Amino acid sequence: MNKISYIIIALIAISGMALSGCSKFLEFESYGPPTYENYWKTDDDVRAAVDGLSFWQAREGIDGRGLMWFENCSDNLVTGRSQSEGDQIKNFQMSADNGRDVRQNWPIMYQLIAKANDILANVPDMKITEGVKNNAVAQAHFYRAFAYLWLAPWYGDNGPNGGLPIVTEATAFEDLDAPRPASVLENYDMIISDLTKAADLLPLMSQQAKADWGRPHKAAAWAFAARAALYAAQFDAKYYQTVLDMTGKIMALSGSDKRELYSNYQNLFTESANYSSEYIFSIQGTAVEGPKFAGMSFQNGGWGHYNTWGYFQPTYELFSAYESGDVRRDATILFPNQHIEFYGQNIHFGVKPEAISSTSGMTFRKWMHPFRKKEDAGIYFSTNGNNQSTRMSIPLIRYADILLMRAETLIWTKGEGDEEAKRLINQVRERAGLPQNSSATKAQLMNERRCELAFEYQPSRHLDLVRWKTAQQEYAKPLHGVKTHLKSDGSFDRVEVVEIWPARTFNPGIHHVFPIPQADISKSKNLKQNQGY
Repeated sequence: MNKISYIIIALIAISGMALSGCSKFLEFESYGPPTYENYWKTDDDVRAAVDGLSFWQAREGIDGRGLMWFENCSDNLVTGRSQSEGDQIKNFQMSADNGRDVRQNWPIMYQLIAKANDILANVPDMKITEGVKNNAVAQAHFYRAFAYLWLAPWYGDNGPNGGLPIVTEATAFEDLDAPRPASVLENYDMIISDLTKAADLLPLMSQQAKADWGRPHKAAAWAFAARAALYAAQFDAKYYQTVLDMTGKIMALSGSDKRELYSNYQNLFTESANYSSEYIFSIQGTAVEGPKFAGMSFQNGGWGHYNTWGYFQPTYELFSAYESGDVRRDATILFPNQHIEFYGQNIHFGVKPEAISSTSGMTFRKWMHPFRKKEDAGIYFSTNGNNQSTRMSIPLIRYADILLMRAETLIWTKGEGDEEAKRLINQVRERAGLPQNSSATKAQLMNERRCELAFEYQPSRHLDLVRWKTAQQEYAKPLHGVKTHLKSDGSFDRVEVVEIWPARTFNPGIHHVFPIPQADISKSKNLKQNQGY
């Protein structure tokens, strides 16, 4: 293949044409083979190409609502405001032409794959500084794996549908409209391979300049490889060994690279903890631009103070999953009669002001720390309520997840009661203010993951239920919320638990994956839709 083919793809993406797909994903014929050379020549050219690998961030469909429409299927969440297409997704009635912004993930991640392939096709043979070359190759491997891992669990399987089209730097131009591989395990193998190659070249975080914090590093590559292997293990138990290997590498780090649980769970979701000992990889933002995730599920309209959106809200099932004394519950969920500082106001939730927009009568507190003070607008969070970016990073993987992935693997491979699994789970429980009395059962592991990682952009409760094969059972139950009752003088009286979402029908032969966006199916001759959609 002519190595600059992918440069043509990247140029098309830069021009804006690729917003409808990965440079019209799987439909490259109309552009013809490239006919010019030497697009990149210098170290600075390559550094700019590497910086371009972050183009996917700060997009509403990627780090705002995006994949949360899929996560909203879980028993942790309900759609917090009227949204018919969102309700269709939650009720497993989604069509391939659904208009919610989750549809942006497929084309944008394939754009990221194309940009990574540009680098891998061209940079290794360039006469540039070796350190610049190695960094570019490492980040290209990392982000290609990242993009496939972002998509594969939602769209691929080891059954009737198969994996996601594999496009690499070695793919011939005429073969870019690739068919789906027989199994998503081919994707996971590629992801793990890419992340292993990336880790070999990436620095430790301690070796990064402070200005480079947030970029890929060794521990991040190992962590995502562990996640890919855990997802793959639902189809083939041999991948559990990779989970152990990769989590073991992270746990063996020492000195300033040593990862450990941040001491205070309540303060974990603040700007001050962006690069704490628990950090592994996050999406960064500023008060001008960044992830739109933080405020999207607080009170719709923010009582007129600041425009939060009210989209996804906690269920009473999630609230009840926390044990008595678990500090994570009140750090995660704002319950009626509790207080929160919001935009300079002391909000007595459900009392003063009385109005609650949430379907469930509760809302999420977890990401609201940046929005405390009105005078911080423009400094810690965006002045634009239609943007909501903040200086607080949104974790995509953190050390608690490493401990729980390893504990799960030990329980699933060595049996319940495994001593190392007990120690790992008890570390998480200790930070939560709970007794260190785990028996390391499957049920306990499942609940610890639920409580520790609730309403984080990754990982996913829904994907956990699917791979544990408990989704059909759990989704056959109705979901509940609370209704606040006040006394005649306006003070708080009580809450009433009420049903807010009926039981749903989850077909494990269809609903374990979601439909590929119809716009991307239509652009391809070979891309096949998931069965049942």
